[in-house]
Amino acid sequence: MNFKVNKVKIVVTVPVNDLENIRRAVCEAGAGIIGEYSYCTFSSRVTGTFLPNEYAHPYIGEVKKLEYVDEEKLEFICEVDKVKKVLEQLRAKHPYEEPGIDIIPLIDEKEFY
Repeated sequence: MNFKVNKVKIVVTVPVNDLENIRRAVCEAGAGIIGEYSYCTFSSRVTGTFLPNEYAHPYIGEVKKLEYVDEEKLEFICEVDKVKKVLEQLRAKHPYEEPGIDIIPLIDEKEFY
């Protein structure tokens, strides 16, 4: 079967204090639209870990020290033609040097009828 991908789900972890600023930025850039609703996002509390090497400039923590950080995992839907703009806004507002961003292709349920 061949499916056309019109939307993706973007998942990113963010510092708890930056969640609302980033949520607003991606939604204002066109993400989070489901039918007649906008600002549709999901978030859940997670613990992130990372170990910055000697070339890193960590926003949180120290070089060469394993860090455990309370974060929020933010998930939202985005039309494929808006992904570039949404990612630009996400990266502009995200404080991390290298945020972990997942982009997951979605299949519209109409493809199965």
